[in-house]
Amino acid sequence: MKYPLTIRQWFAFLFCALFMSAMAFAQTPDQSTPDGLIKSVVSDVMSSVKSDPEIQKGNIPKIVDLVEKKIVPYTDMRRTTEMAMGPNWKKATPEQQAQLVAEFKNLLIRTYSGALSQLRDQTVQFKQLRAAPDDQEVTVKTVVLGHGDPVPLDYRLEKTSNGWKVYDMNIMGVWLVEAYRNQFSNQISQNGIDGLVKFLQDRNKQLASAKPANS
Repeated sequence: MKYPLTIRQWFAFLFCALFMSAMAFAQTPDQSTPDGLIKSVVSDVMSSVKSDPEIQKGNIPKIVDLVEKKIVPYTDMRRTTEMAMGPNWKKATPEQQAQLVAEFKNLLIRTYSGALSQLRDQTVQFKQLRAAPDDQEVTVKTVVLGHGDPVPLDYRLEKTSNGWKVYDMNIMGVWLVEAYRNQFSNQISQNGIDGLVKFLQDRNKQLASAKPANS
């Protein structure tokens, strides 16, 4: 099972948007709001990227460490994985669910974090947030500006007891969980849930041993 090039392109946009949009915000936003959270994380991460030459050179371990510390805490990977699994999620044991969450998170980080080393002059426009004060789920809409046509990029967030968390992203009309759902379902139908876990583990080992593109 191979991941299409188009998915790689989508998430390159995702990382560029997430990090480059910091240039548009000089103030520290309010993390108690969903759009404020994203702007705040962006500012923090962008500062780290600009101050670390190794990340700019494409040092994957450094990039992975940065993503783990500064982005992952603001995501709900359990819900992301559950949505990507669809009906198969309930068929997995608690142990399998925990494995799937961990491996899927690592897959996303290792597959797409290399886009950080490609940051140039992209910027992001944040659309006005349309949400009621008591909404528990919202979509933060943005547009990536840079080379070529503007690229719509949206974030789905949920309000949890630990604050707002991102659980899905949309690139040009396609949501992350939808992009993986059919692939996960096909893998499970062929090899079972344990087969999907093993596939993710094997893929993560391959990515971890790969040389950085800029090396």
